[in-house]
Amino acid sequence: MKADDIFKTIAEPSDEILFKDRKSKFYGYAFPITSEDEVKPIIEKLRKKHHTANHVCYAWQLGEKVYNYRANDDGEPNNSAGMPIYGQIQAFEITNVLVAVARIFGGTKLGVGGLIQAYRTAAQIALENASIVENTIASFFKLHFEYPIMDKVMRIIKQKGITIVSQKMELTCILTISVRESEGKETKILFDEMQHVRIKTLH
Repeated sequence: MKADDIFKTIAEPSDEILFKDRKSKFYGYAFPITSEDEVKPIIEKLRKKHHTANHVCYAWQLGEKVYNYRANDDGEPNNSAGMPIYGQIQAFEITNVLVAVARIFGGTKLGVGGLIQAYRTAAQIALENASIVENTIASFFKLHFEYPIMDKVMRIIKQKGITIVSQKMELTCILTISVRESEGKETKILFDEMQHVRIKTLH
């Protein structure tokens, strides 16, 4: 059973793949993304790269527990491109990803059924060529404590394998730490019970 605080994504942009159907060419790509703002520049770049492409269709999904997604047919018949691409994102159970397919028309119409099949296949091959990785969802906390107990705090951080995201060491020390979401409760209790340490949940 998959842990609640694990999600799958891709490690890096996939290599370009090419799927052909009745002389139409479908170039497929997969990109890791962390926000919707990244989508437009990537699509613009693909339009420049494939300046003879009639359509650059795509779908993306963001989020680790609650998902946000969009599918775009870019002028192809309704739901014949974006949704079949999105279907592959779902089939591979990945998130924080953009999958795009550029189509260069080969002179023969494929019909809606043919388009669905072609876009789905191009998206599938692109994702098969991507390196899919498992990441853990993190919980973040801020610790406030006085300098004299720094050793004690650091010892616990080291023992528990807690990640320090940022630190400000002055008279009052402020540390931002991150742990796996499933260990968040235990970490909060651990520092709550320590004298002279204040812990605040960030997100």
